[in-house]
Formats: sequence, C-alpha cells, structure tokens
Amino acid sequence: MTGPWRERFAEAAREERPDLAELCLLIGAEADPEFGQTGLDAAQIELDRLAGMLPYGLTTPDDWARALSALLGGTCGFAGLPADYGRLESSLLHEVLRRRRGLPILLSVVWIEVGRRAGAPVYGVALPGHFVVGLGDPAGHFVLADPFHGGRVLDSDDAGLLVAGATGAPLAPDMLVPADPLDIVLRVLNNIRAWAAARPEEIGVQLWAVELALLLPRHPARLRYERAQLLVRRGDYLQGAAEMEAYAEMLKIIDPEAAQSILGQARSARALLN
Repeated sequence: MTGPWRERFAEAAREERPDLAELCLLIGAEADPEFGQTGLDAAQIELDRLAGMLPYGLTTPDDWARALSALLGGTCGFAGLPADYGRLESSLLHEVLRRRRGLPILLSVVWIEVGRRAGAPVYGVALPGHFVVGLGDPAGHFVLADPFHGGRVLDSDDAGLLVAGATGAPLAPDMLVPADPLDIVLRVLNNIRAWAAARPEEIGVQLWAVELALLLPRHPARLRYERAQLLVRRGDYLQGAAEMEAYAEMLKIIDPEAAQSILGQARSARALLN
C-alpha cells in the first residue's frame, strides 16, 4: 500500500477538516493512472466554475435547493440512471463531472462541493440505500434534495419511502444527521468494493479500494481480513497468510472460534507455496 497518491490520500484523510473533493479525486487517481495532477486540478477548477454559476444573494434553504437543482440538475444535466450502477466511472468524481452521470453519493458530492464553494449550508445525508443532500440547519429548518433525480426536493414522506424501500424500516431522525466527510469517502470505497466483488476479473480494483479504506482513520477491522483473502486469490500466499494470522490474533479475544477458522485458512494458503 505505497505510492505518492496513497500517501497524499492518507495525509488528506487525517487533516483536521478533511477535503471531501480532494479525497474523492484521489480515489480517481488510484483508479486511472492517466489522471494525474493535471486531472485533479481540472476537476477542482470545474467545481469552482460551477459554483460561480450560482446566483448571488441566496439566503433560505429553499432558495439554495431551487438554485442548485436548476443549475446542476437542469442546465448541466447532472442525474443518474439505473444503468449507472453497473459502471465504475459512476463512483469516480472526475468521471461524474465529465459524464454528468453517477451514483447518488457521487452526485451528492458534486452538490456538496459546488454548494460549499458558493456558501450554501449544504451537507450529505446518508439515508440507507440512497444518499441525498440537506440544505439549511439540520436542527431547524432544512430541505432534502435528491441529486440522482436531478435535485427533486423530498418531503418527509418521500424520504420515508426511500428508507422503507431499502430497509423495510421507517425513517428515523438519526438518519437525517449530516454525514461526516470520511464516512462519505468510506461509503464511496464500499460501493467500489461491491462493484468489483461482483466481477472476479476486477480483483485489482477491489484490492486497491480495500487498501485505500484501510488508510482512513476509521475503518472496519474486517477489511484487513478481506485484504488478506484478496492477496491469496492473487497468488501472494505468504503475505496473505501473514495478514490472516495477524487478524486472527486480534480476533481471538472476542471470537476464538472464528480466529481458529482463519488460522486454518492461513495454513492452507501457506501450503499452496509447496
């Protein structure tokens, strides 16, 4: 897990106020070796340009929602289609800026970053199964908008239907709190991992998505085990086995049976060296 982009990603993730756009663009740099610093700069300039197209003097959450919807969903055509779920580009911010298509969370990142640059009180809302944005005061008056559907404003019934469709459970107040930038980045990487896991030929993509997630200050410990499994699948039996053993050592305190199972997998991986 080395390289200048990864070092920069790790440093950016540990800033006191992590830059969401930078972190998402660095994911793109990992995915596309041709992207480079020029591509990063161009994407940041595009976000600045879009922010400059918003009207001045907006004050209320409703005004901001209408303005962002008119610009991004209307004039610029940012939205999503079901087919976008099948494309890796839909999880890469620079490609979403180019194609004007993406997953709900990446389209929301565009809204957040364009709105933030213009002074909007905008934040991400990680509804289960469907990411949206909020505008206004999370503890007071706010508006929810769905960038995947061009910025359609959602009332509480609309949000409840989205949650019920994804989980079968009702909308809860804690689902509407602003999403932390690092949690957004982890969710983007989880989407990439899921996309690649469904495509065995994309094991390299799954591996780098796991490795970037492991560079975040907060991440599920089980990602270490997933990385070890991927290393074994790629033929790096020795390193994969060593990482399984390290994970099992940590796990045995809380789940000795699972730890023993993983140690067995490590032994099997080492046996493949013979």
